[in-house]
Amino acid sequence: MLDLLRQSWPWYVAGPLIGLTVPTLLLIGNKALGISSSLRHICAACVPAGIPFLNYNWRAEAWNLFFVLGIAIGGFIGYRLLGHPAAVGISPETVHDLKAQMHLTDFSGLVPHELFALENLTNWKGWVFLVLGGFLVGFGTRYAGGCTSGHAISGLSNLQWVSLVAVVGFFIGGLLMTWVIYPMMF
Repeated sequence: MLDLLRQSWPWYVAGPLIGLTVPTLLLIGNKALGISSSLRHICAACVPAGIPFLNYNWRAEAWNLFFVLGIAIGGFIGYRLLGHPAAVGISPETVHDLKAQMHLTDFSGLVPHELFALENLTNWKGWVFLVLGGFLVGFGTRYAGGCTSGHAISGLSNLQWVSLVAVVGFFIGGLLMTWVIYPMMF
């Protein structure tokens, strides 16, 4: 059984399992799946400043905070018990294109060391960057009414027009970056 859990699952298994989470939550407890909304709940609980956006009964949505905590704990346990030591599978065509466009043999330069180095957590600048950056990303997702995966998974499954517009916008932005802007940079 552990061998089955340790290997990568194909998209046609993992995708429907993630997608079925939305109707399951709706059927079991009339709850909408949302991760980015947890930041709003935390701010409403911790910042009683009379801000209209944070003035609501956050306790009624406390289940969402436990849901997010469970995801974090489950991810940690899953990594520790079921960690997959193999490298992430990238298609040979992608590796060839990256090598040709960027003249790279080592892909570690694609991730800025200044952002993702563990040493950043040993100084106050790293923590400010991490906390401020996390807050801005969280605020942006709440301002937009959800994150990319939230609009794509929950919003589309609930037939929300705004989510369809958002997902189409995400894809257009991704295609423009991949096929127009990125090639001009290198």
